[in-house]
Amino acid sequence: MSAIADRFDRLAGGFLARVQATPADRWDRVSPCEGWTARDVVAHVINGHRGIVSVVRGTPPQPSHGVGVSGMADAPHVEPGAHLAAAYAEVRAELRAILTDPALAATPLPFSPIGPVPVERAADVVGALELLVHTWDLARAVGGDETLDREAVISTHESLRPHYAALQATGAFEPQAVPPADADPQTAFLYFTGRRP
Repeated sequence: MSAIADRFDRLAGGFLARVQATPADRWDRVSPCEGWTARDVVAHVINGHRGIVSVVRGTPPQPSHGVGVSGMADAPHVEPGAHLAAAYAEVRAELRAILTDPALAATPLPFSPIGPVPVERAADVVGALELLVHTWDLARAVGGDETLDREAVISTHESLRPHYAALQATGAFEPQAVPPADADPQTAFLYFTGRRP
């Protein structure tokens, strides 16, 4: 695998592990994403991955395993009894297949807070942002492991700094705040994304 595909797979694996570890009675817990439950956070990530796959493959996204389809920034409807882990594992595999195919990975992605870039670049920056912050959101909501991949946190934070205004323009993030002077890289990154760990 390419370094980008490997990094995506590592972060996606961490997210999937949190989904699989979530007890059934905690999916309705409130998440740090305003108005969203833990279930909504996972459905949003699934939906976002599907949207990218849809652009590359030229086919409309389809609901699966009880998780519906919505706009990229939204959280789709989740049916009672939906299998969130299976839905995410499925779309993770689809996106990984794209990132490991050089021709597909180079497909231009017209929508991105970092501008029109190839899919692999979007996955490595915006995709990493989504996986990191929503891994933390899910863990915080359900009392799971909040520890994020340190290397990915540092590289993603640095890559995103020049694009802060564009990220804010999406309306998806609360304004950043100044982290504590002794903040570790994860805490500084979360403050940058509008989280308050």
